[in-house]
Amino acid sequence: MGIREEIYYEGGPHIGDLILNLLIGLTLVGLPLTIGAIVRALWLRFRITDRRIAVMGGWMGRDRTDVIYSEIVKVVKIPRGVGLWGDMVVTLRNGTRLEMRAVPNFREVDDYINEKVACKNPQYSAAKQ
Repeated sequence: MGIREEIYYEGGPHIGDLILNLLIGLTLVGLPLTIGAIVRALWLRFRITDRRIAVMGGWMGRDRTDVIYSEIVKVVKIPRGVGLWGDMVVTLRNGTRLEMRAVPNFREVDDYINEKVACKNPQYSAAKQ
């Protein structure tokens, strides 16, 4: 039997990202943003648990990236959509960065991730550098 994980958030990007980009897509200039938002809405999924962050995406949602909290050294959040959703960048020990776009309730998710990083990786507890 596998190790039990408590799920904090599981789902896709914020619906507001799709709606806003569909409105922007009414202009020819905003069409690439609209296509990106549609692809995110269809194939991007986040799963944040008490043990790891998993991001499923890529073509048809076939790529999966898992990050455990002890490997995280920095988390940066950027509000979008009048602060209703935001983007997050998680930096790992080896310098790799994981981008998460249009995360719903990103402030609460950021607090949760930083809390877990502080517990699992005390020497990097200043993850909000």
